Amino acid sequence: MPGVLPDGETVPVDGALPATALTSVGARGFGVYVHVPFCASRCGYCDFNTYTSAELGGGADRESYADTVLAELALAGRVLGDTPPRRVDTVFVGGGTPTLLSADDLARILDGIDRTWGLAADAEVTTEANPESVTPESLRTLRAAGYTRISLGMQSAAPGVLAVLDRRHRPGRAAEAAREAREAGFDHVNLDLIYGTPGESADDFAASLAQVVAAGVDHVSAYALIVEDGTRLAARMRRGELPYPSDDVAADRYLAAEAALDAAGFSWYEVSNWARSEAARCRHNLLYWTGADWWGLGPGAHSHVGGVRWWNVKHPTAYAKRLAAGESPGLARELLTPDEAHMEDVMLRLRLASGLPLAVLDDAGRAAAARALADGLLAAPDHAAGRAVLTLRGRLLADAVVRDLLA
Repeated sequence: MPGVLPDGETVPVDGALPATALTSVGARGFGVYVHVPFCASRCGYCDFNTYTSAELGGGADRESYADTVLAELALAGRVLGDTPPRRVDTVFVGGGTPTLLSADDLARILDGIDRTWGLAADAEVTTEANPESVTPESLRTLRAAGYTRISLGMQSAAPGVLAVLDRRHRPGRAAEAAREAREAGFDHVNLDLIYGTPGESADDFAASLAQVVAAGVDHVSAYALIVEDGTRLAARMRRGELPYPSDDVAADRYLAAEAALDAAGFSWYEVSNWARSEAARCRHNLLYWTGADWWGLGPGAHSHVGGVRWWNVKHPTAYAKRLAAGESPGLARELLTPDEAHMEDVMLRLRLASGLPLAVLDDAGRAAAARALADGLLAAPDHAAGRAVLTLRGRLLADAVVRDLLA
């Protein structure tokens, strides 16, 4: 089951934002996120806001979904009408499985964004995809429509691991899809990995890393398995059918990923992300991590403009009904306080290879940074230059370092 949305104040029916949020829209960059909630089947570990066809009622079919998203985009255009962003720097279509929509529908959504606010000449435009949901033809159509980057959910090359995760693509298909994307002309191709799945061996993960490198991609994301309440995987673990993930194993897998990817010419730029070059880094995620603005389209999508964060109703049917009635699909929102904004800034920027200036920390935070330096968790040259940058060991303990800096 998808997770629960937070509480917050009510969003106005017309979606209007406070005047204070509209003073400098997009000054630090502006992105658009599009959530596509459809999946062919639900993976056992997933608690994202996604639905199979059997779980959806009327008013939320794939065929009309692009039009519903375009209706929210029109509302967004009205909300920012007098204070639009200078341009859209990045677009990210996620899910779910966005490529369960037709390539033509994904092209229409991108065209609508361009018509509403204007895509930058060098805009990064990403879609996520499951390996089995794309073909050479659909990839060529997406590339011709303006998509420049694709992120494919590989998770593992080991059949047993894919089975535990309820992934349906055959081993090897993700690498094939990555090569097809490059042949279709995509500038950047990412493969996602999950490590620490029960039953995964060190050799299994090494084989997955080798397959990723051999696929010729220029970006890799690797995440430790998180067991979310309400998922099928969590239920299997509670029943004792599977062991819970091991933190020690996860740390070993992370070190293996760093070693293999570094040897293949990748560099980390965020704790869970590696790229072959600066150009290959995911600029959309960097907008999130550096406090820029973005509008999230789709059920359950989150947005952030001028320090105001809001989120849409979760169910696709409720989302469609609100827009059909001319109302904002926004469920609730919050205005970040200076303390909340600072906490998020430290939490997100410390995970980046660029780190954060020590000057943004208070006296207690700088004292904590000095202790982290002594413990080998922060890099000495960067600390001497006035920045907090995680070492490899620090990356393994990133959450603890953040807690100490903010204590």
